[in-house]
Amino acid sequence: MARVVFLHPDLGIGGAERLVVDAAVALKSRGCSVQIWTAHYDPKHCFSETLDPDLPVVCVGDWLPTSVFGYLHALCAYLRMIYVALYLVFLSAVEYDVIFCDQVSACIPVLKLSRHRKKVLFYCHFPDQLLTQRKSALKRFYRAPIDWVEERTTGMADMIVVNSQFTAGIFRETFQSLSSVQIDVLYPSLNTRAFDQSSAEAQGLGGLLPAGTSCLFLSLNRYERKKNLGLALEALAVLRCNLPPGQRAGVHLVVAGGYDDRVTENIQHHTELKELAEQLHLEDCVTFLQSPSD
Repeated sequence: MARVVFLHPDLGIGGAERLVVDAAVALKSRGCSVQIWTAHYDPKHCFSETLDPDLPVVCVGDWLPTSVFGYLHALCAYLRMIYVALYLVFLSAVEYDVIFCDQVSACIPVLKLSRHRKKVLFYCHFPDQLLTQRKSALKRFYRAPIDWVEERTTGMADMIVVNSQFTAGIFRETFQSLSSVQIDVLYPSLNTRAFDQSSAEAQGLGGLLPAGTSCLFLSLNRYERKKNLGLALEALAVLRCNLPPGQRAGVHLVVAGGYDDRVTENIQHHTELKELAEQLHLEDCVTFLQSPSD
C-alpha cells in the first residue's frame, strides 16, 4: 500500500484546494494511505471531504505570519511551507513513500533531507513569479531571490506536472533553465458523484436569481485581483447594451468563489466588484456568492 502525503500552503476553498482534496480522495479510494499537511486549515472554511476522519488533515505552523504589515506575502508563504516540511521530516513519525507538493516548491530541498529518500511530485498551477507586478525597483529587488528559489527548487522535484498544455508552455517560457526537465500535464479531476444528487438538491440557486432569468453566466474564481473578475462585469455591460430591451432582463451573472475573512484582498476586491457593478448599472443583474457550498 502506497503512503502519500500532500503538502499544501493553505487548505481553504479554491481551485488548487479542490484539486488536492480530489486527488487525495481518489488515491484513498484506490487503497493508498493518505494525509494532507498544511500551514492553515479551518474546519468552518473547507471542502466537506476534509472533515472525514478517514482523511487526516495535519495543520502545523499556522502561528507563522502570512504577511508583514500587509507585505512580503510570497516570502511568508515560502517560510510557512518550509516549516511544514521541516516538521514532517524531522519532528513527526509519519512514514510515507511519496510527497505531493502543491503550489510552493521552496520546501522541496527540505523534503530531500529525509533519512530515506522519498519521491517528490510537484504540481505547478502557474509560475508564481508571473502572478505579481514589479513596477518599483524595490519590488524587483525583493522578487529576484524569490524567483530564483522558485525556479531552482521546482527543478529538484522527481516529477513535475502542470494543469494544462497552456501552463506547460508558460512553464517552458518562464523556467528556461529547466528546459531539459520533463513535465507532464495532469488535468484537475472532476468528481461526477456531485451530479448524482436529486433534483431537489440541485436547486442550489433557488431564491438567489431574479424571476425570468433565461440566460445565466457563471464566473467561478477566488476573490483576487489577479483573476480579473471585473472583466466579466464589463463584458456583461457590453452584452446588455447590444441586446434588445426585451431580452436584457433575462440575462444574469453569478460571481462565485473562495472568500476568506482572513485575507484582506478578498474583502477589498469583493467591495471593489460591487462598486464596479453599481458604476455599470448592473446591481440587479449580478449575484455575488462567497465560498458557495458544494
